[in-house]
Amino acid sequence: MKILKTLPKADGYYMPGEFEPHRGTIMIWPERPGSWPFGAKAARKAFTKIIKTIAESEEVFVAVSRKGFESAKDALGSTDNVKLFTAETDDAWARDVAPTFVRNSLTGEVRAVNWSFNAWGGAYNGLYASWAKDDAFTLYFAEKEGYPAYDAAPFVLEGGSIHSDGEGTILVTEECLLSPGRNPDLNKEEIEYRLKEYLGAEKVIWLPGGIYNDETDGHVDNICAFIRPGEVVLAWTDDQNDPQYALSAADLKVLETETDAKGRLLKVHKLPIPKNHVFIGEEDLKGYEFEEGEDEREVGERLAASYVNFYFSNGAVILPAFGGENTESDDEAAEIMRGLCPERKVVQIPARDILLGGGNIHCITQQIPRGDR
Repeated sequence: MKILKTLPKADGYYMPGEFEPHRGTIMIWPERPGSWPFGAKAARKAFTKIIKTIAESEEVFVAVSRKGFESAKDALGSTDNVKLFTAETDDAWARDVAPTFVRNSLTGEVRAVNWSFNAWGGAYNGLYASWAKDDAFTLYFAEKEGYPAYDAAPFVLEGGSIHSDGEGTILVTEECLLSPGRNPDLNKEEIEYRLKEYLGAEKVIWLPGGIYNDETDGHVDNICAFIRPGEVVLAWTDDQNDPQYALSAADLKVLETETDAKGRLLKVHKLPIPKNHVFIGEEDLKGYEFEEGEDEREVGERLAASYVNFYFSNGAVILPAFGGENTESDDEAAEIMRGLCPERKVVQIPARDILLGGGNIHCITQQIPRGDR
């Protein structure tokens, strides 16, 4: 395993935008009983649809535990472009535990960045008591696939807490990165310095907060995302009585006044959240098996449903759909994304069963940029 002693920015590396060409996508087969109810059966169906959609245009590397390997093989074993491999993890949030990749602006070489992972808050407000297997996953994957790695540990960061425009601008939220559960010994300026050095960035735009009731402390990938340099989508509601309204309005105020690394004012497209909120139901709750120290769910808990939590594959925008009373909202979101991304097909995947785990489509995917190793 080649652990690099230098910093990405000094070496000429930067984090590409997700909309740029991929070599492939990393995902993890769901299993954890405290995240995925009823033996993860419904979640695995949703994951399978997403994996097969991504595999139409790029490779998908799916990490599977020894215990879950047969189920993954049954669902995916005959699918072209899908590579199953054995790895033990604590859960299935590839966005947060897989490498963040950076690419050299001259040579095109791709390298991995390893952050420290502490289950979204560690002893302060982490979501489960043990996360060692998740924390080890980045270096395991980098070694397996031959990517040299920069080791940013003990700096705590999750992939869902950053979005890059590929031209030197990074989006984050203060709610998440300044949470006492992440890097309490560092101030905002010190955190920003590390982001710039490890992501090859020139500008960090700090949004105040994320989606209401997001258990990741407001990951940016649920509230705002680049669709290309200079343009973002922002989760929105016109309902001023919804607690989301104030959060989105505060973010919009920043986005309308900040410039990016190239000095451009950002073009902001509002992407409405589902008109009908998604909640944990009584039947849902019966399917979970929580471990000691794990954050437990409650009947009536509002889930952080957002269409911004989509994923760009090489060929598609893979967009959450929530169905039922939100069919009209699903259709509206798809129509907006078709207009914004005419070069890709928009594929909607029923995602409530992923949301029951605490995240959505973007949270379970991590892109590997196209380039050399």
